[in-house]
Amino acid sequence: MPELPEVETVRKGLNQLTLNQEITGGDVLLNRTIAYPFSVGEFVDGISKNAYPGGVGAAIATWHRRGKYLLAELSSPSSTSWLGVHLRMTGQLLWLHRDEPLHKHTRVRLFFGNQQELRFVDQRTFGKIWWVPPGIPVESIITGLAKLAADPFSPEFTVEYLASKLKNRRRPIKTALLDQSVVAGLGNIYADEALFKSGILPETLCIDLQLKQIERLRTAIIQVLETSIQAGGTTFSNFLSVQGVNGNYGGVAWVYNRAGEPCRVCGMPIQRIRLAGRSSHFCSECQTLRGLENGERRD
Repeated sequence: MPELPEVETVRKGLNQLTLNQEITGGDVLLNRTIAYPFSVGEFVDGISKNAYPGGVGAAIATWHRRGKYLLAELSSPSSTSWLGVHLRMTGQLLWLHRDEPLHKHTRVRLFFGNQQELRFVDQRTFGKIWWVPPGIPVESIITGLAKLAADPFSPEFTVEYLASKLKNRRRPIKTALLDQSVVAGLGNIYADEALFKSGILPETLCIDLQLKQIERLRTAIIQVLETSIQAGGTTFSNFLSVQGVNGNYGGVAWVYNRAGEPCRVCGMPIQRIRLAGRSSHFCSECQTLRGLENGERRD
């Protein structure tokens, strides 16, 4: 599933390519991709110029990211509405010329000028798109937004904040980090990476973490996310940028997807276990109490 760095990579690409461009129409090829409104016809009318007096349509003012959600602010002469997208497991947003052959997993097409279009391609069909009409709070339609914790890049994401989220929780730290009400945008890849850099074993219970460990964890979360964004995210299967480019973080990952390979720090084989149904990768040598001081020195 695309995580924060992949979604941020898509957001940056969309802001480079689609700003101030009017949506002239759309085509929904899989109805269940549209989470709101429930009428596909209302969705297409809402995002296109057909819904606005005088035929002047909504243009994309900017794209935002909240956790793993993408939110496009659509501005028209008289109102503002919102387009929301969640890529889920295999969703892709691709900026293409309209003459490009349709991929068999294309679910939604948004049409722009100069024969350009934004295509939502989704093999597993779990991805969702919302149109939020003017005057309606976004969180009342895209209800998952209201449950999100602070973004790792926000001022609210302090050591004290993270400590309060983990306090008295009797579950493994790896499982807690996947909870979007604890940290917004973090997923399996970067939880593994952050735990390695902070020297914490994935099975460590939240309640057993010391404040110094939480300080290291907060720093590590931000560092691995920044590094991955600079690399254009991670592509292990489906992820592509808006321009169809793979992410490159996988080639420098510390532990994720490297089971059996030597640790880049100590040379011990990377281990893989299952926690709450998810794979966890770690180095038993570096991610122990003995490895914490080394963790402070990793860059």
